[in-house]
Amino acid sequence: MSFRRTLRTRRGVAAVSMAALMALVVTACGGDEGGEAKEPAASASSKPAEEGKGPGDDTAAGENVDRSVKLAEMQGQNDLTLVINEVKRDSGGFVTVQGEIKNGGDQGRNSAGWAGTESAVVAANPNSVAGATLVDKVGKKRYYVLRDTDARCLCTTGILPLQPGKTTAVFMQFPAPPNTTTEVDFTLPTFATASLKISG
Repeated sequence: MSFRRTLRTRRGVAAVSMAALMALVVTACGGDEGGEAKEPAASASSKPAEEGKGPGDDTAAGENVDRSVKLAEMQGQNDLTLVINEVKRDSGGFVTVQGEIKNGGDQGRNSAGWAGTESAVVAANPNSVAGATLVDKVGKKRYYVLRDTDARCLCTTGILPLQPGKTTAVFMQFPAPPNTTTEVDFTLPTFATASLKISG
């Protein structure tokens, strides 16, 4: 009786193990098709990728960005201004947008609304710019900030309240539109929309 019970237990464990392995294989091999722009899984890090590197490699937001270059300036609510300094296509298939947000008012302001309206994204990226999007009007596709399987974005997070006259550097990484697309519309919640030319 003891031998049979042991044999059944071993068979049960083997069956569960095989089921888990098959589920993993199916998940790894599954494809995803569709006309909408996807939000590919990415590294959990919230740092921009450099050319030749994958997303999440060790590069600080704003590093090597010329802040005197002003590609676009967008007015936001409550005397906030977003200036875009760089929109760069990287060889790894990403577009990185970098800029800075300035508080031109006389009261402190926070990042409320910049993370967008998706509850999972907002929860995983407090005080962030995860709600930014790029729109390729020619290709008729909208691109969202890259995020990993836990909904953590490849963008600036943990933005502290902006005091009057202060600025904070921000970056966002997106899947790259086709090489034939050289201009996109950029939006960040609570700010105006701007057309940006992609370099690189």
